Amino acid sequence: MSTNCRRRLIRDFKRLSTDPPGGISGSPCPDNIMLWNAVIFGPGDTPFEDGTFKLLLTFDESYPNKPPSVKFLSRMFHPNVYANGELCLDILQNRWSPTYDVAAILTSIQSLLHDPNPNSPANAEAAQLYRENMKEYVRRVKATVEESWLDPEEIQAANGTGISASGSTSSSGSAMSVEVGQGSLGSSPA
Repeated sequence: MSTNCRRRLIRDFKRLSTDPPGGISGSPCPDNIMLWNAVIFGPGDTPFEDGTFKLLLTFDESYPNKPPSVKFLSRMFHPNVYANGELCLDILQNRWSPTYDVAAILTSIQSLLHDPNPNSPANAEAAQLYRENMKEYVRRVKATVEESWLDPEEIQAANGTGISASGSTSSSGSAMSVEVGQGSLGSSPA
């Protein structure tokens, strides 16, 4: 691993641990600083309010010159989130700057929950409902909020799949276990 990448990720973790922005939490996996688990709490006064949405950030050696791959592990219904959990967010693509750190990434995602961009949809159905039928959009989002409260094992039982630490679905029953507190988010087999 590049020394610059490691130093930067350690600095990002220290900042997130000592001065966390409201409503977000994140930390590297205990055995791999290149994989981070994060939680974004749904912003108040939005349909996402009270949700606890889990994400996986995957860094490579070129960080901070290149953005991490970011994916929701929690099911989302949002105009700018693909069905597989990947995001359509400019700072993770063509507007990336090495000055962005993990806190800035998570804060930007939290802002996206507050202010979706239906004109650049990753989920056409969510974008259309957001523009044309807000009542149904809110109903669908509230369903994902309620699902975000479930343990991964309960979600697995409901849909017959698990979520692996890499964020991919599997039928082997491996699932992401996220524990918030003391700045610790870890992954473990179900």
